[in-house]
Amino acid sequence: MHLVYPVALGSLLFSVGIYGVLARRNAVLILMSIEIMLNAVNINLVAFNAWLRDPLMGGQIFALFVITVAAAEVGVGLAIVLLIFRNRETVDLDHLRELSDVQPVRTPRAAAAPEEASVR
Repeated sequence: MHLVYPVALGSLLFSVGIYGVLARRNAVLILMSIEIMLNAVNINLVAFNAWLRDPLMGGQIFALFVITVAAAEVGVGLAIVLLIFRNRETVDLDHLRELSDVQPVRTPRAAAAPEEASVR
């Protein structure tokens, strides 16, 4: 098996994923680009495993671990994106630059002040 073809495909996919992370502003598209980069890593792991003829199948085992981590990352990432969408009504990352643009709720102290004055 030629090693050049899967490595070229993996590097092309990884480059597309990097471009997607750097150029996109939508959080869901950024998560998809990260998944593309992880799939490029999986292609390289399996290709090098086949090329080296590893009897322990280390590359394929690592690829399974990467798939597991990617599934967990998608679950947590989408949960965070959904919570951000519920609170801010957007998933555009340009609008999410500040962590706290929601003003804190203040209780009126004017109503509590006369009661404290009458107790004393």
